[in-house]
Amino acid sequence: MDYAIVETCGKQYWFVPGFFYEIDRLVGTEPGDKISFNKVLFVKDGDGARLGRPCLENVTVNAIVMQHSLDKKVVIFKMRPKKRSRFKTGFRRKITRILIDSIK
Repeated sequence: MDYAIVETCGKQYWFVPGFFYEIDRLVGTEPGDKISFNKVLFVKDGDGARLGRPCLENVTVNAIVMQHSLDKKVVIFKMRPKKRSRFKTGFRRKITRILIDSIK
């Protein structure tokens, strides 16, 4: 399989076997765990492509959890001119780094 489009954590990701991806934190997993994604929306292999309505059956994307970490900081700064009002805050998104093992 060349690539697959998978829905997980409320977002859609384009997965290619052998590459690393950072997705939203997968709760209940530890580094080294093997996971599989069943909500596969689209698969491309060679010259053919298959589109699910909404998901493809009998197709899974297998991955290995590499690590859990925090993404880079996003700074939020709000200012109201002429009011002397300034508000600065930020957050770091919790992410999981995975390695796509295979698409079957």
